[in-house]
Amino acid sequence: MNTKTQKNNSKKFSIEVMPRTAKKVDNFKRILPEKTTVYVAHLEDTPVEEMFATCKRLISEGMVPMPHIPARIISNVGELEDWVKEYASFGVEQSLLLAGNGKTPSGELFNSIQMLESGIFEKYSFKKIQIAGHPEGNPDIDKDGSLEKTINALKIKQDFARRTKLQVGITTQFCFDLNPVIKWLEILESEKIDLPISLGLAGPTKLQTLIKYAIMCGVGPSISVLKKRAKDLTKLLLPFEPTEIVNALDLNKKNKLFKNVDSLHFFPLGGIEASASFAKNIGSTAA
Repeated sequence: MNTKTQKNNSKKFSIEVMPRTAKKVDNFKRILPEKTTVYVAHLEDTPVEEMFATCKRLISEGMVPMPHIPARIISNVGELEDWVKEYASFGVEQSLLLAGNGKTPSGELFNSIQMLESGIFEKYSFKKIQIAGHPEGNPDIDKDGSLEKTINALKIKQDFARRTKLQVGITTQFCFDLNPVIKWLEILESEKIDLPISLGLAGPTKLQTLIKYAIMCGVGPSISVLKKRAKDLTKLLLPFEPTEIVNALDLNKKNKLFKNVDSLHFFPLGGIEASASFAKNIGSTAA
């Protein structure tokens, strides 16, 4: 662990699990601070019952679950309401809404804006909704490599946030380089998008694993940082840790562009225990 990371300013953090990886953790209290927000990823082949069971368990172990709800795997608004009603019945009050990875929607829903505007989350007293942010673009949305459509979608969602009592924030895809993030933040500022941001980081993992996930997730400009690191054989054999970007964030705290970055979100590509340990070692607190 790089001990040069500053600990004098605590950083709020959240972390992500899948139902199948959650089963490998004997007790979340052992590895995470009480009330840590734990995102629960809902993949296409994950039965919703496993999502419910994982969220119930997280609550019982003192965590705050944030289940993903991907629009494209839901058949209709009625099914969405069934899910939200069930989550609310055992204490879930927040969710990350996203379109999902499927190219073809299962039914009438295909993006998070539709789910927001359904009114279902207010009906079941949800307090907080996160939406996806893509500092390096999303090739499924902006096929030309620009950020135009993803930024327009954020503007629509911010307009929604101003009309509702729901707390709406942005959780970004993971990154390895602050330069694309800074350019994205500049665009948000110019478009007057000021939703709170949870900045996504890849937790400690093997470099080869990280490059594989980066390619799968369309993280473009940041991949060059990983490839440069891979050329150094002394670093190739060591786990990647996001220490440099965390320290760079500390240095940029006085930059007004970062005023809305209020927490870190760890994608535990190398295992949740490694990411939890890293987060605690940089002086992070539960978000």
